[in-house]
Amino acid sequence: MQLIPMTDYETADAAVKAEYDDQIQKHGRITNMKRTLLHDLQAFKTYMDWYTLYDELKPTFGDRALTIFSHAISTGNDCLICGTFFRKILIDAGEDPANLTLNETEQLLFDFGLQITKNPHSIDGEIYDKLRERYDDRQLVQLIAFAGIMYATNLFNTVAKVPLDDVLYSYLNETKEEH
Repeated sequence: MQLIPMTDYETADAAVKAEYDDQIQKHGRITNMKRTLLHDLQAFKTYMDWYTLYDELKPTFGDRALTIFSHAISTGNDCLICGTFFRKILIDAGEDPANLTLNETEQLLFDFGLQITKNPHSIDGEIYDKLRERYDDRQLVQLIAFAGIMYATNLFNTVAKVPLDDVLYSYLNETKEEH
């Protein structure tokens, strides 16, 4: 049972309706998480900065690597909504999330994402070395901040008990063997 009900468009104020409409325009729909976050515009905008960082990181890492990174964090955190969302992206791209063939960058981000969720105090020094070899300080700050927002998104969905979006049910992973 969800902790916080989703906002209702019909009873929402003009500012919330504007954000709601913007989501529909950009994505064709609005997720349950976003409808829940819209109880507070500042909280909503803070979480939407995930997209800002994604766009900043995309030229360096690419869509697939960022999806794999986000998927690793979300499955590592056992977030039903986000894990299933990124699973959907991979499946829709013709991939099997349980049997991904990863290039060197994707493997690095996958390993980094999982280690962030397992124990951020003990991330393997080899991962740090590889990250430092390839990326500058700004890129590393962006990547870690992106991971933090992804982690926070997982936390919000899990703690608020946001219900799984209807469009994600057919993408559920019943085996949980994607690590």
